[in-house]
Formats: sequence, structure tokens, C-alpha cells
Amino acid sequence: MKAFDPLARGPLDGIRVLDLSRLVCGNVLTMMLGDFGADVIKVESPHGGGDPLRTWKAGGASLYWKVYGRNKRSLVLDLSGQAGREVLLRLVAGADVLIESFRPGTLETWGIGPEILFAHNSTLVVARISGFGQTGPYRMRPGYGTLIEAMSGFAAKNGFEDREPLLPSFPLADMVAGISGAYAVQVALHAKARGAPGQVVDLSLLEPLVSLLGVDPAIFALTGERPQRTGNNGRTAAPRNVYRAADNRYIAISAPMQSMAERLFETIGQPELKLDPRFRTNSDRVHYITALDSIIGAWIGRYTQADALAIFETAGVTAAPILEVDQVIADPHVQDREVLLEMADRDHGSVLMQNVVSRLSGTPGGLRRPAPNPGEHTREILQEAEFLPEEINALIATGILRDRQVQEG
Repeated sequence: MKAFDPLARGPLDGIRVLDLSRLVCGNVLTMMLGDFGADVIKVESPHGGGDPLRTWKAGGASLYWKVYGRNKRSLVLDLSGQAGREVLLRLVAGADVLIESFRPGTLETWGIGPEILFAHNSTLVVARISGFGQTGPYRMRPGYGTLIEAMSGFAAKNGFEDREPLLPSFPLADMVAGISGAYAVQVALHAKARGAPGQVVDLSLLEPLVSLLGVDPAIFALTGERPQRTGNNGRTAAPRNVYRAADNRYIAISAPMQSMAERLFETIGQPELKLDPRFRTNSDRVHYITALDSIIGAWIGRYTQADALAIFETAGVTAAPILEVDQVIADPHVQDREVLLEMADRDHGSVLMQNVVSRLSGTPGGLRRPAPNPGEHTREILQEAEFLPEEINALIATGILRDRQVQEG
């Protein structure tokens, strides 16, 4: 078990981020910034217990928050009234980035739109997260990731041909957008460092996921062909599928190169397949993928997963086991690389979470802070912004601010 290291520093040390977002996308974005040293201040509402991500629980524990809330500080501030917004504007003056995920136009309605924010800080980077973007006919539609996964083209091509379109079992659109947003904010910060003024990052959940689907629009525009649901098969290279072993465990194989396909044929004892007109080239194999999968599947079905994989590893065939989550945790490579870390936790003893991604040799990221409780750093943050103690006490007394110490009595 590892402890958070409050002295760890990263390449974004000195960058201050005001995170007004909620749920997954914004928290992924700011977690990535925080992992590399940014001071992320989570601005949470006093209504409903803070960020709704805290209510996503497993086994009674707010594990989503424990993971995505790491490396952040919490300030509870009521933005529903003018007094709370004035507090925010004072914080904006000392910030580098502001992230928000309200419905488009909300900040403007509150009188704290980008123009007002830039008046208080001319170099501020304002990242605005929404389902469909700040413009366009769908801008006011609810922006839940499930709707985006449906409308992006992802669900239409995901799943099996004889079944309904398949949505992902995790918040894919939010996570992809969060990663894209972290990159966009970094680009804007780089421009700021070179003298550019503040700017708005218009981050929709839709566009990063459409981008992830690659050349599908280009193929349709040129050929009129729509992507098909092909299960675990691809339509660009073969063989590529999941095969059941004799012990009912599964093996994934991908052999996109000609040499690898031929090596596979030799390994399963059927080198004559190299000369079979159905399988001589990649295009042939894609066309006759069902027949090819039947041959490969029949061979794998004679062996346990471990035995088949041992044969493939010796022969240099590109195959891998389908691992369940417990197997991923126990995998020796995952453990050796510390892909997952068991971090000390004040509520549960420890929480297993992903390590920092990616790995920089000279300026690595790190885990400095556990996910905060609501309002845990309210006083600390306001003091840093040169609020007087009597101001802070008065704001807490009116309910505009919440302080964990006050909440706990």
C-alpha cells in the first residue's frame, strides 16, 4: 500500500484550475491535470452533497469519486446568488483555467460568461463542457454520454450483426471527451505561455467520439457503405477475433500482417492454408472470415487457454488471454509496472486505482492528495486568495460557503 505524497511535484506545478464541472468528463479532465501537478480546486454546490459523482457508489463506497477526485481540493460555494459569484470572480483573478459543464448559456445568465471572466483575468482558459457544443441546433439538448454514444455512430457499429446496436457498459463518451479536453487545455496553456490572450475551449462530448470512429465517414462518402456490426471481427484485417478454449476461457488473436497470418497457419498445423485461395491475402481472408474463424476456433477448442497460449507464445503468434478484472489486478506485468496502485484511504483503509498516465521520464506526474471531502479546503483556498478571516466567517454564516469543520460541528 502506498501513501499520497503531498510534496510530489509535476510539470504543471503552479497552474491553478477552478473546476466547476460535474460527473465524469470534467473530473477525468481535471484529474489528468492534477496528476501532473496542477492545483485543481473543485468548486462544489452546497446543495445535494457536492459533485453528483460522489453519489455513484459500489459496495456503499464512493469509489468513482475516490479515483477521479484525487489530486484536488474542495471548496463548497453557492453560485446561485450574486454574492457567491462575486467570490468566484475573486478566485478567477488568480486562476489559469476554469472548467464548467453547465447547460450552454448558464454562465451568461448568471452574469459570469467568458467576457466577464476575461475582464477579471485576460489570460484565463475557459473550458466549457457540453453534450453537443456551445453552438448548433442541438446545443440545448441534454448531454448525457449515452445519448452521445447513440448519436455519434458508435452504437450503430458496435455489437453483433444479428443483435441490436450495443452501448458501452461504461461512460465512454465522457472519458474520451475528458482526455481530449485535457489535451485542448494544455494546448491553450501553451499558447498562453507564448503570449496569447485567454480563450474558450468549446468541448463537446460528441466530437471526440465521432473523431474516434476514424475513417467511417470518409468510407461512406466515397463508397456509400455503412459500417456494419461485426462483433469481434474487423473489416480491415483477418484473422481478428475471440475464440473459446476447451476450458471455456477465451483467447484473442490479431494477425493483420501477412507474415503473422502465415505463422498462425503453421502453428495450428495447417500450413496449406497459405496457398488456399480463400486465405492467401488479407483481402481474401477478410472476405472468407467466417470459414477462417471456424478453422482457428476448432484448433483452439482442443486446448485449454493456458496450453494454447503457451503454444502461441513459443511460436511468436500474436495472441492474448481475455482477462477478467481480478486477473488484470493479479497480472505480473500490471503489477511490475504498477499500472494499478493500492493507495491509503481514510475511509476504507485503501483504494485500488489507476496510476498516472502517461509516464514522463523527466517530469513525471504523481499522486499528492486523496479525493477531498466536500468543503475540506474552503478556508485554505479563500485565505490563499487573500480573503480576510472575518469575510470567510461571514460568508460561511450566510451559507454561501460551506466549511467541512463547520459541517462536522
